[in-house]
Amino acid sequence: MGSSHTTPPPPANLQEYHAILFDLDGVLTPTAKIHAACWKEMFDEYLHRRSKKTGVPVTEFDIKDDYKEYVDGKPRYDGVRSFLKSRGIQLPEGSPDGPSDWETVCGLGNRKKELVDVVIQRDGVEAYPGSMRLVRHLKERGVKMAVVSSSKSCVAVLEAAGIKELFDTIMDENVARHLNLSGKPAPDTYLKAAEILGASPDQAVVVEDAISGVQAGRNGNFGLVVGVNRSGDRDALLQNGADITVDDLEELLSAENK
Repeated sequence: MGSSHTTPPPPANLQEYHAILFDLDGVLTPTAKIHAACWKEMFDEYLHRRSKKTGVPVTEFDIKDDYKEYVDGKPRYDGVRSFLKSRGIQLPEGSPDGPSDWETVCGLGNRKKELVDVVIQRDGVEAYPGSMRLVRHLKERGVKMAVVSSSKSCVAVLEAAGIKELFDTIMDENVARHLNLSGKPAPDTYLKAAEILGASPDQAVVVEDAISGVQAGRNGNFGLVVGVNRSGDRDALLQNGADITVDDLEELLSAENK
């Protein structure tokens, strides 16, 4: 079960487990930066439009604080609701199939997805080299692996990075909605991915960079929760459910190769 530590223990041997469950953005690919920038663009556009109508001063979306606190790792519409609540704003829910220019929860979320898709198509995606060295090492040894992401753009990102075929199953927002699974910090998507790979929670590893993600690992009683410290959040990751932290997934190869 995930728990916090004052001093992180040394990396564990992932081959001791039956399944490794990776988050995508910030763990396998540097797309967390893309998501953060697109959240800011979308929310700031909306807040300025709203200010012109209502006269309420704008407090823009802050990537450093608002991204981590309200949207990182969560399903997109949950992130919209969470941030708007922080600004004292309530909007109609709208429809997931609705237009992206409607001022609804779903409309704002759909606008954000459009922005992400444009960046991915324009700039492409390159996976973290250290993450890929670990994933390919585990693949060669027959370890079952899944990607568990709150993003509807998950498959597009994996395909753009050329790494989709390395994973045995993909649990993204599209699949989660179809199966009516709650998003992170609930453990449901991770539990379902482990089940698909034939592993019980105690036989599976969750690898996450988001606070909501390590909380999901803790809440699911997984055998190991690895926090990936991309942005100086080591203490927060440990306090919220990570058993160990690494700055780069390649650090885990040292244990694998012993």
